[in-house]
Amino acid sequence: MTSNSPIYLDNNATTPLDPKVLEAMLPFYKEKFGNAASFHHGYGHEAKQAVEHARKVIAQELNAKIREIVFTSGATEAINLAIKGVCAKAPPGKNHIITQVTEHPAVLDTCAALKKKGWDVSILQVDSSGFVDLNDIKKEMKEETALVAVMHANNEIGVIQDIAEIGKICKENKVHFLVDAAQSFGKLSIDVVEMNIDLLAASAHKIYGPKGVGCLYVNQKMPKVQLEAQLHGGGHERGFRSGTLPVPLIVGFGKAVEISSIVRNEENERLYQMRDKIINEITSVHTKVILNGSKENRMPNNVNLCFPGIDAETLIMKMKGIACSTGSACSSANLVPSHVIKALGYGNELAHSAVRFSLGRFNSIAEIEAAIKEINSTVTMLYKRSSSHLLVHL
Repeated sequence: MTSNSPIYLDNNATTPLDPKVLEAMLPFYKEKFGNAASFHHGYGHEAKQAVEHARKVIAQELNAKIREIVFTSGATEAINLAIKGVCAKAPPGKNHIITQVTEHPAVLDTCAALKKKGWDVSILQVDSSGFVDLNDIKKEMKEETALVAVMHANNEIGVIQDIAEIGKICKENKVHFLVDAAQSFGKLSIDVVEMNIDLLAASAHKIYGPKGVGCLYVNQKMPKVQLEAQLHGGGHERGFRSGTLPVPLIVGFGKAVEISSIVRNEENERLYQMRDKIINEITSVHTKVILNGSKENRMPNNVNLCFPGIDAETLIMKMKGIACSTGSACSSANLVPSHVIKALGYGNELAHSAVRFSLGRFNSIAEIEAAIKEINSTVTMLYKRSSSHLLVHL
C-alpha cells in the first residue's frame, strides 16, 4: 500500500498477503510446478511433500491428525461440504439441524437450501451482546438432531462464542458439531479435541495468506464423521474433495499458519490496545455511539459501532482516508440492514448506522491515530449537518 492509499481497516473481509507467505509460494509457480497427484516423478513428489507439510502445520495448529485436514477453495466450500456431507450420510430419522441467527450466510444459506429439501432447521436467537444461550441449544436438542453449527468468532461484531461448552453439549447428545472458524483460526488458540469439535472450516486469506484456499477439519477419531463428497472427479483428498490441488496456495496457507502461531500472542496484545483506543476515543467524543457486541469477549481486532442518526454508507463515503465496511463482505453490496446487527435487537434505522473497523498485522499506531481523527471529524460534521437541516425544517 502506498502512502496515498486509504488506511486499511477491513481486515475481517480479507487481509493483505504477508511478504513471507508470497516468498514461500513463488517457487511453486515457477520451477516447482508439479501436480501433487503425480508423485511418481520428482516434480510431483516435491509438490506432494509441500502439500503434506502444510497439512501437518494446520493439523498441529488444531491439535488434529494430519489425515483429518481436507483442503478446499475456502471456508464457504468447507462449510458446504460439512453441512451437506453430514446430512447426506445421516441415518434415517436424523433430519434436524441447530444453528444460530448471526451465522455467516455460508451456514444460513446452506441450511436454507436443506430446509427446502425437507430438513428441519432450528435457528436460535442471540442476546443483546450477540451470544447464543447454551440452554437454548440444550432445549432444541432432540433424537432427530444430526448437526449443530455455531461460529467461533462473528465476522461482523467479533464476539467469541463459548465453543468448548457447546461442544460438550453436542458430545453428550452424540450430535456432530461444526464450527465456522474463518475469523478465529490462526488468531485464537483452538484445540478440536478439548473443545469437542467434529468439523471446522477455515480460510487462508483471513490470516495474511492467499485467496482461494481453505480447509475443513473432519474428525476421524471414534466416532468418526462420515461425509458424502460434494465434488466428484478423481477422489482427491481421501475421497472427500476431488480436484487438482492448488499447491502454491496450500504452501501459502501453511506458511501463513506458521507465522500466525509464532506472532499470535504479541500481535493480539498490540491489536487489543489499538482496538480499545479506537473504541474509547470515539465514544468519549461522541457519547451516542454504540459498541455492538461484548467489549470483553470479542476478537482483538474488531470494532463495530452504530452511529445513531447517521447512515453508515454516507459515513464511509465521506471518510476518504479509511477503508472500512458496513459488515460482512459477502453482503456489503446489499442495502438490507445487517442480519447480525438486527439480531441484537436494533431497528432498521440503527442497524443502517453500523460500521465495522477491523484491524490487522500491518496497521500502525500512527494509522490508528489518523483514522480516529478522521472518524471523529467526519461524524461531527455529519451531526452538525443533520442538526442544521432539523433547524431549517423547524
